[in-house]
Parts: sequence; structure tokens; C-alpha cells
Amino acid sequence: MNITVIFFLGMIIALVGVIPPGLLNMTAAKISLKEGHVRGVMFSIGVCVIVFLQTYIAAMFARYLTNHQDVVEVLQRVALVIFVLITVYYLLIAKATSKTEIDPQSKSKHSRFFHGLLLSAINVFPIPYQAYMTITLASFGWLEFNRTMIISYVSGAVCGTFVMLYMYIFFFDKIKNKNLTSQKNMNYIIGSITGIIAIVTLINILTES
Repeated sequence: MNITVIFFLGMIIALVGVIPPGLLNMTAAKISLKEGHVRGVMFSIGVCVIVFLQTYIAAMFARYLTNHQDVVEVLQRVALVIFVLITVYYLLIAKATSKTEIDPQSKSKHSRFFHGLLLSAINVFPIPYQAYMTITLASFGWLEFNRTMIISYVSGAVCGTFVMLYMYIFFFDKIKNKNLTSQKNMNYIIGSITGIIAIVTLINILTES
């Protein structure tokens, strides 16, 4: 497949992974509010440096797993269960709750860059997430584990992560002031996305059986 398409697939997959409010995007937004958007962007750049490494490691791990199909099959079934549970949680269980505001201490642009490196390194979720997604893309024949395609995919993932962090930085006021109904809509969006991923995973398992 064309490396441009792979780039945008990586970008979209990373965007989906960073949509739910979490430690990294909420911290980036709060830093921007308290210290200015420049420091928020510096924090986001630090995050993206680690995301590049994490996604590359995930792709290497996925390439190894493709040579051990029995392990892949087990992981696909585990992932299916996880995505179904997440979908059920966001669609049926999750309730909007107010979050305690954290007042970030004033720090320099460089320290915010390293702050982003640290928090992103602590967040290891992208590794199994990206490993699973690259295996799925490879199983459909959309991704080949050669250097060019891997770098293209990883670059897209980095751009997707930065774009979503950037959106949180500049639209955080609207996100922060959303009412209960809007927060429920966010839960429905997240649940729908994970539901679609679960369906794709199920189809992939059935076609390979």
C-alpha cells in the first residue's frame, strides 16, 4: 500500500487513541491554560518524542508476532474481549464526573519538554495498542513490515498524537465547560469507536478461522 495512505492510517489510529481525556492531553491543556500555549506545545513535543519510540517498538514487536501466528490469535481474542468491555463501559456504565483541577507549577519551556518526556514514558498504553493495530493492518495486507512503511506509519502516529494534543490545548475551555449531556455524548463517541474496533477484530478472527 502507498506510504502516504499508511501515514494517514497511523495518524487516524493515533488520534483515536488520544481522544479520550487522559493524563497527557489534560495535562497539556492545563499547562496551556496556566502558563501559555507555548509551554503546552513544548510539553506536547516531549510527549511525541516518546510516542515515536513507543510506536516504533510496537511495530517491531508486531513484526515479531506475525511470525508466531498462534500468539497473534490469542492476542486478538484478548483484545476483542477488552474492546467489548470498554464499549459496554462507555455506552452503558460510564457517567460524567467532574475532575479535580490541578494547578501546574510554573516551569520553563525546556522543563515542560522534559515533563512531557517523563509522563509519556510512564504511559505505556501506546505500545500494546499500536502493536495490536499494526498487526491488524498487516493481517489485511495494508501494512508491510519494511523500514519505509514502518517509519511512515510511526510518523503518522506522532503527527496524530500531536494534532489531538494541540486540539486539547486550544479548545480546552469548551471541553472543560461542557455540560452533562455533552460529556455523555463524548462517552457515546468513545464507545462507538471501540465498538467499531471490536467488530473489525471479530471479523478478522472469523475470516482467519
